[in-house]
Amino acid sequence: MTRKYYVVDHNPLWMEQFKTEEKLLKEIFGKVAVNIHHIGSTAIPSIKAKPIIDILIEVTSLSEVDQLNQKLGKLGYEAKGENGIAERRYFQKGGIKRSHHLHCFLSDHTEVKRHLNFRDYLIANPEKAGEYSDLKHRLSLEHGGDREAYLKGKEPLIKQFDKEAEIWSPKYN
Repeated sequence: MTRKYYVVDHNPLWMEQFKTEEKLLKEIFGKVAVNIHHIGSTAIPSIKAKPIIDILIEVTSLSEVDQLNQKLGKLGYEAKGENGIAERRYFQKGGIKRSHHLHCFLSDHTEVKRHLNFRDYLIANPEKAGEYSDLKHRLSLEHGGDREAYLKGKEPLIKQFDKEAEIWSPKYN
C-alpha cells in the first residue's frame, strides 16, 4: 500500500503531541540526548503540513542510540538506520499511518544547524512560511501519490530558504 502525501492546516495540538513524545524519549535516551527539538513543518505555526511530528535529537553517541532500538520499538518506533543521510539514525512511528519521524544526529552535525535554522527562519518570516506552505499544498494536490515528485518539487525552495536562513541566523552558525 502506498502512502499518500497530503498536507493539512496547522494544528495547535502538534506542539502538545511533541511535548508528550519528548517526555517519553527523554526517559529512553537519558544522558545520550543533549537536546530534543521539534522540527519540520508541524513546528512552524500557521503553515500546512503533513500531520507527522518530526523530532530531532542531538546525541552524544550514535552507537549508544543503536543500543536503544529495542526500547524505541516498544514505543512503536521502527529503526531505519541512516536511511539515506550519513551519520544519522532515523526512526518512524505509526507504520503506513505514520505519526512521528525521529532523526538522531551528533550535536555538531551540519544537519542539526540546517534544520534548526530553517525552522526558526520560517517562524520569524511568516511571508516565507506562507510561500512554503502554498507550495507544499499545491504539490500535494498535484503529486500526492508520488513521493519523489512531491519532494523534488519542494527542493529548490528549501535550498533557497536554507541559504537565506544560514545568512539570517547567527544563532546556530
